[in-house]
Amino acid sequence: MTPAYRALLERLRSFSALTKAEGLLSWDHAVMMPPAGGASRAEACAAVGAAMHAVIAGADFGRILDAAEAEKPAGATEGAMIRWARREFERRRRVPAALVEELARHAALSHGIWVEARAKSDFAAFRPALEKMFELKRRQAEALAPSGDLYDAWLQEFEPGMTTGEAAALLTAIRDGLAPLAKSVLARRPDAPALTGLFPVDAQKRLGELAVREMGFDLSRGRLDTAAHPFCCFLGRGDVRLTTRYHEELPFSSLYSCLHEAGHGLYEQGVSPELDGTPLGTGATMAMHESQSRLWENVVGRSRSFWKRWTPRYHEAFPQTRALGPEDFYREVNRVSASFIRVEADELTYGLHVILRFELERDLLAGRLRAADLPEAWNAKMKASLGIVPPDDARGVLQDVHWAEGLIGYFPTYAIGNAISLQLWEAALKARPAIAGEIEHGGAPSLLSWLVENVHSRGRTGTAREIVTAATGGPIDPAPYLRYMQGKYGAS
Repeated sequence: MTPAYRALLERLRSFSALTKAEGLLSWDHAVMMPPAGGASRAEACAAVGAAMHAVIAGADFGRILDAAEAEKPAGATEGAMIRWARREFERRRRVPAALVEELARHAALSHGIWVEARAKSDFAAFRPALEKMFELKRRQAEALAPSGDLYDAWLQEFEPGMTTGEAAALLTAIRDGLAPLAKSVLARRPDAPALTGLFPVDAQKRLGELAVREMGFDLSRGRLDTAAHPFCCFLGRGDVRLTTRYHEELPFSSLYSCLHEAGHGLYEQGVSPELDGTPLGTGATMAMHESQSRLWENVVGRSRSFWKRWTPRYHEAFPQTRALGPEDFYREVNRVSASFIRVEADELTYGLHVILRFELERDLLAGRLRAADLPEAWNAKMKASLGIVPPDDARGVLQDVHWAEGLIGYFPTYAIGNAISLQLWEAALKARPAIAGEIEHGGAPSLLSWLVENVHSRGRTGTAREIVTAATGGPIDPAPYLRYMQGKYGAS
């Protein structure tokens, strides 16, 4: 290890440690913090955000980075570390430190305002915080991308290496493939739900923990907790925290939330130990992350093989399900209906929920839409895409936490992740045909080991395009995903 690279790595490890502190503050905010703690937590988040910026945005860091680049270290990891550091330095040095601090502070405050507004279905109470968030994020985007599409600045935060134009082309292809299929399926008369009654939370918790363990998630290096909006928090390979939420009237909601978040968690637990404690010791991009969560939640968890194993478990946990066989459960968890809530949406219509949010974000940024008009625009797009109008803001514009926390530009990664999930699934099945049979008998160790080898262990050493190409032999392509959806729902 060369002297300049060693100095750079020390700085990057300090930065990585601060990101973990930031993550821990956010996790505690959502899971443990008392309601009155918002103001003090906002100040702590602002201080940590400012400290992170100072580590990596100053001229002294630039000099260290220049020296490390000049030494031209030969290793692949060293090269990836320097590339990441250069990109992050060039981005961060353009954004004023005061704006970074203000964004961190407002995100913490805005989250609390959103939680209360959502509980009361009161968009007017959240609107000032939302307007300020978009104002701050616009200033950030203008600093990062003074010319061209400002949305690029937001998207690059979550999907480095991809432009808005590329994302829009992928989402257009997905929408054009899904919308006619969804319209056709929704036009059929749906069967009445086969499951009714209440499904005790304690039993749901036991099933959720069993599911994540069986997937291969190591709870000695992780946790499973409850939050208003499910998420996964990455604090290193040895500390990966999952959250879910429970509804007594919904028998599958928490199970699929657990599978989804554990997909994220498996990714983080599978990163190479060599990268742990550095900025590369996490998932490559959010589309790659969502490919993992959606693969385990849908391709594995909504399969016939999965329900051959899980039917007896539901019989035991919920006696009212005992008349149902594996095929009945398979139909239930793959039921297609126009629904209000994205995270509860079926596999087919989910992508339409995501595209709606992407379009609204772009309209807000371009000035074609005011925050005050967002509920009306949201409802109009829901009517156009799914034929339904949310009865209140809690089931409409207030349902997602992302805008409250400043995660603007995140939504496209869900749809792109869906596409990647099927590319990876096809490649994994070709390499290890035993995967399908393993799911029926518990977990899918061959799938997990293939993903660790081809995706997880690489951490953030490449872009989504690079990792997908290396793993599957081709660029990101929605065709396998659309084939899967057509095959599953086209003839049902």
